[in-house]
Amino acid sequence: MEAEAFNNKKVMVFGWARSGKAAAKRLVALGAQVTVVNGGDFEAEPLRDELQATGVVFISHDDANALDDTFAYVVKNPGIPYDTAIVQRAMALGIPVLTEVEVALSSFKGRLIAVTGSNGKTTTTSLIREMLLADGQKVTTAGNIGTPVSEVVAELTPADTLLLELSSFQLMGLPDIQPDIALITNIFANHLDYHGSREAYVAAKFQLTKNQKSDQVLVLNADGQDTPAFSDKTAAQVVLFSRTQSGQLVDSTAGNLVIAGETVMPLTAIKLVGPHNLENVLAAATVAHLAGVKNAAIQQVLASFGGVAHRLEYLFTDQDVLYYNDSKATDIEATQTALNSFDQPTIWLAGGLDRGDDLMRLLPNLTHVKAVIAFGETQQKIVAVAQKAGLPVQTVDDVAVGAKVAVAMAQAGEVVLLSPAAASWDQYQDFEVRGDVFVTALKKVLGR
Repeated sequence: MEAEAFNNKKVMVFGWARSGKAAAKRLVALGAQVTVVNGGDFEAEPLRDELQATGVVFISHDDANALDDTFAYVVKNPGIPYDTAIVQRAMALGIPVLTEVEVALSSFKGRLIAVTGSNGKTTTTSLIREMLLADGQKVTTAGNIGTPVSEVVAELTPADTLLLELSSFQLMGLPDIQPDIALITNIFANHLDYHGSREAYVAAKFQLTKNQKSDQVLVLNADGQDTPAFSDKTAAQVVLFSRTQSGQLVDSTAGNLVIAGETVMPLTAIKLVGPHNLENVLAAATVAHLAGVKNAAIQQVLASFGGVAHRLEYLFTDQDVLYYNDSKATDIEATQTALNSFDQPTIWLAGGLDRGDDLMRLLPNLTHVKAVIAFGETQQKIVAVAQKAGLPVQTVDDVAVGAKVAVAMAQAGEVVLLSPAAASWDQYQDFEVRGDVFVTALKKVLGR
């Protein structure tokens, strides 16, 4: 889609979260006649006053009658379901329903690298960014990683690289995206409450490569269930990565990371831990190599990158004890991955919102756990798991107290791991706050 598509056209922006605000401002810059619809009252703020002064109309209800056939497009917040009345009316009227990224990309002419997948998107995108920067390349990161694309695109030139992390929600409203390099880390059955079926979820992911041409590249996980079908359907050149199958452009061979036949570094020198992170490393290094990044820059990043905040994030080593913050582990599967990432004796901190999950499923993953610290609504469930496993367990009020107890308990050569296996809302606003409280408490007691 070209930027001219929005000029002098009526466009409805549905949802006034950060992406909606960015989309509305960008659409005004592109010459659109903008109406913003929200499900409730708008708070007073400078941006609203600024946009209103340019002629933007604000409607504080989401009644479907606000939309008629004079509108050319609806740009909706990615999280708004497609069965919402306004979206249903738009589809009935044949009005394209877009997400903010489509608006932003309409005026971008530089190199586009886009990443999606069920797991590992943020870590992999962050690795790619750091590798490009270490190589001296200019790169701007946006999308699902936290910054709406419309907030950054106006400053970019045809010489720039735009690196996007994209969710399935965003991809559904991206009919024309055409990345120079596209990466799909993996596909599992996620967000079925939103998409309705695995088939619909997979179709949303395929949007990333649907419009790619033969001179563009699609990077896929060789071990993925959907990889053969995607390889057959895309027009792009397919490059594979794999943790289990050798012979790829980027390989983990004989304990080493090998890129295009050159041994770059031993796997033990990579800062990120765990088999899932090895997949992220292989995917990121593949994209970086295709983007022209030198092996020395890739090695430099992998030797120092400790992970994205709250996602099995390496914090520091103190008195030969390794500290990790995995507050993002809000379900059992994420904590299983974290626990399986360590061979060292591990002090595990866990607990949080009780959603009725069977935490006994964690028993097989406690092989290297030395002791357990439990908190939150699921505290007694964590205690029961520890007792079943024959492990010492201590209950605490919250993660701040848990951090102090863990420091006192830990000995050289051990790991302290916060991986709650539960959401944070029983005690904290979100997992980020929970993780920050943990890190702050650790630093205070350790005098860092």
